Amino acid sequence: MFAARGFYNARVSDIAREAGVADGTIYLYFKNKDDLLISLFEDRMEGIIAAFREKLTATDSARVRLRVFVETHLRMVADQPSLAEVLTVELRQSSKFMREYKAPKFQEYLGLLEEIVELGRQSGEFREDLDPRITKRVLFGALDEVSLYWVSTRRKPYSLERAAEEILSICASGVFSQQE
Repeated sequence: MFAARGFYNARVSDIAREAGVADGTIYLYFKNKDDLLISLFEDRMEGIIAAFREKLTATDSARVRLRVFVETHLRMVADQPSLAEVLTVELRQSSKFMREYKAPKFQEYLGLLEEIVELGRQSGEFREDLDPRITKRVLFGALDEVSLYWVSTRRKPYSLERAAEEILSICASGVFSQQE
């Protein structure tokens, strides 16, 4: 419902009908529509993080882990565009999410990127002077913007595989050390 109608236009009664429950049942579990959206986010992020962790532990290379992270993020957008739309567009429509919610699962997701950057710094694959706290946000910002644009356009201007290569290429010249 959030992806189909947007956060503001989705009514709790529509969500209840889609779930096959009475309207009042929704309010037994959630205070309001914002709480439902936050719960959906946390639930989906838990699965996403578990899948990412599994893929990332398949290699010890920070370079490969960064590639896996970028490609997996964008593959998820391509494979699950409705979920990607909710995560990239609709969450921003919830004032509670944007102002009050601490988003522990989102922080954990960003933590995966921070771990990759720190691993790269320690192994010498990435520049030693990088601040992992900033670099993770730069990398996520690129992924988020590409994802947002891709889910928001009817005619896809480029493939997400190409976008992954471009993001990695741009970041590589500023992230990877010159050692080979």
